[in-house]
Amino acid sequence: MFARSALSSAKVAVLGAAGGIGQPLSLLCKLSPYIDTLSCYDVVGTPGVAADLSHCPTKSHTTGSLPDAGAGSWPEGSEGGLKAALEGADVVVIPAGVPRKPGMTRDDLFNTNASIVKTLVEGCAEHCPDAVLAIISNPVNSTVPIAAEVLKAKGVYNPKKVCGVTTLDVCRANTFLAAHMGKDPSDVDVTVIGGHAGITILPLLSQTGATMTDEEREALTVRIQFGGDEVVQAKAGAGSATLSMAYAGYLFTENVLKAKAGEKDIVMPAYVESGITEAEFFASPCRFGPDGVEEVLGYGELSDYEQGWFDKMLPDLKAQIQKGKDFAAN
Repeated sequence: MFARSALSSAKVAVLGAAGGIGQPLSLLCKLSPYIDTLSCYDVVGTPGVAADLSHCPTKSHTTGSLPDAGAGSWPEGSEGGLKAALEGADVVVIPAGVPRKPGMTRDDLFNTNASIVKTLVEGCAEHCPDAVLAIISNPVNSTVPIAAEVLKAKGVYNPKKVCGVTTLDVCRANTFLAAHMGKDPSDVDVTVIGGHAGITILPLLSQTGATMTDEEREALTVRIQFGGDEVVQAKAGAGSATLSMAYAGYLFTENVLKAKAGEKDIVMPAYVESGITEAEFFASPCRFGPDGVEEVLGYGELSDYEQGWFDKMLPDLKAQIQKGKDFAAN
């Protein structure tokens, strides 16, 4: 058990804190014993979000920041600008952006969300260059390379500290496989590799020991890859996965903070700069430590079925990475 002092110094900034993911994510972070300061930032609404969260009886102090609008213009209880939100942050979680609607792919969000991520990461480069960035804004396959290029241009890029959050893919894989096996999802642990969109998501079901027919394996794989579409369609134009993504983002953030506090053997998937495939960025299990990603781990042996998906996925993933890099360059 850690002494309280080991858990009391972390600041987490949530950029996009008033949105569909940002609000439940901020609530979950408010409950974390690892967070001393919870900094909420968005273009609207954050003073209210922060005030609401501040009534939860947990130890973290909560602030709400809005974009700079000149001295003296801040609503009571808020702070000024992105600088105030980011200074001193240990982890910056970025769910900011527009959600998917029916018929849209994550890639359809590219132009709007790419610009948002670029602007926010420029702020991170200036105000908290040593923070771990946990990027949720879709399309993650492209926004993470954008973040990396922005940080390189500013001279502060550290590949250990730029992560795409793919935890939701693992949550879905564990949930769906557990239902198939009649187990508690906490007793299931599926390795999911690749990226965070459609066929670039590859669950390694062969490594779980689960018994299934070829048809069941295909159905589970495709459901995990396109699980987000279920939510988009069920919400019928009202948004995409927000609650489950907030939960996944919280799990990721909590584990980063546990590793920062000195807890050992923190291993979780992340979409990071990687040399284990031809793709410059790739999601696989990573070991985290006090400074972020300590080691990018391998993913073991693939079945023939999974190798087929892998070969199909890699060109798409590489193209999406290049799209992000080109956007950042231009």
